[in-house]
Amino acid sequence: MKVLLLGSGGREHALAEKLVQSSLCTQLFVAPGNPGTRSIATNVPLDILNADELALFIRENQIALVLVGPEQALVEGMYEQLQERSALDGCIYFGPGKVGAQLEGSKDFAKQFMQRHSIPTAKYKTFQANQLEEAKSYLEATAGPYVLKADGLAAGKGVIITESRQEAIREIEELLGGKFGAASTTVVIEEFLSGIEFSVFVATNGKDYAILPEAKDYKRIGEGDTGLNTGGMGSISPVPFLNESLRQKVLIEVVEPTLKGLQLEGIEYTGFLFLGLILVEGEVFVIEYNVRMGDPETQSVMSRIDSDFLELLVALGKGEKLPELRIKEESAATVVLVSEGYPGSYPKGRAISGLEGIERAHIYHAGTTEEEGQLRTSGGRVIAVTALGKSASEALTFANEAAGRVQFEGKYFRKDIGKDLL
Repeated sequence: MKVLLLGSGGREHALAEKLVQSSLCTQLFVAPGNPGTRSIATNVPLDILNADELALFIRENQIALVLVGPEQALVEGMYEQLQERSALDGCIYFGPGKVGAQLEGSKDFAKQFMQRHSIPTAKYKTFQANQLEEAKSYLEATAGPYVLKADGLAAGKGVIITESRQEAIREIEELLGGKFGAASTTVVIEEFLSGIEFSVFVATNGKDYAILPEAKDYKRIGEGDTGLNTGGMGSISPVPFLNESLRQKVLIEVVEPTLKGLQLEGIEYTGFLFLGLILVEGEVFVIEYNVRMGDPETQSVMSRIDSDFLELLVALGKGEKLPELRIKEESAATVVLVSEGYPGSYPKGRAISGLEGIERAHIYHAGTTEEEGQLRTSGGRVIAVTALGKSASEALTFANEAAGRVQFEGKYFRKDIGKDLL
């Protein structure tokens, strides 16, 4: 079968690598892809937000399955747009429709959904752009730390956590004043929860589901979890404290009520469900939903899957009996190499070298481009390095060694990814 994967980051490179390993996959197209996916699949220069372009390509190439990597196309309703163009006749679209995608596309929608279905989450209050004074009064009457979340998509930068009330007030003024455009004209102010975070990934058709390997990611730019939030500086899988008892708790209190809630509300949902969770004194709370796989968690998660991943996606898409999902016992660690200045402004076009001869780790391209045979930086997060090991410590050692070998001017990476779990 022919498969079309949408996206161009490290997540898509990792997904592409897993898809081409499948005996079902006769050809994989990646739109638009990157230099890493070009080496294992066929990159096609499609605009993944242009339904007309995608529909034409799907029909002309007899695509049997479309897998969506990034959230933007999902939130904007690409599923419905392709349906309207009759592009999905006999084609599986692995990603939720526009309503289901609001679990990520709107923090307020997600919070209300969790409240309706008794899914544990932090207390919150929502404010609109015309409620700035009410929001400031709410902060004045609340003890910190303060958690402020832009309602819409903000490229992983829409969450502000601060202990300073004055900084929180300044941030709410900027957010409601349009700091992230339409994404922050509504802001959720949330109770701060102190605990340890982890992520659980579900592949589902809204009824049947498979639990993928869990992971823990690291958002802060600085070592020791300091500095600004980023799109992700690294990840580790498995999470050592996620024992069978806690796993059952997540299933009973979060996964199954979420799927039941989708069914009760008539929301069709075929795709990934990313549960951002926090463990607080033995209790699990949902920090956020994402409606796609995470980046850089996907790199660690996919490296631990030891069965035919495409076969699982097809079975879910067709509503058939799910095949066994085999998971490697090994640990995986991912370290992200970023451009200087990230997550603020950063230079582009710097030459990348040192990728050859790396044996104990795998390189995933994220923000790279190729010009006249020379690989160069084109994004803030440039390369993700993933390694497997008999233990988390061994995987981290291999990943850090490989990260040290990759070279580009201004390269930075955290050397403490996963060390809090050792």
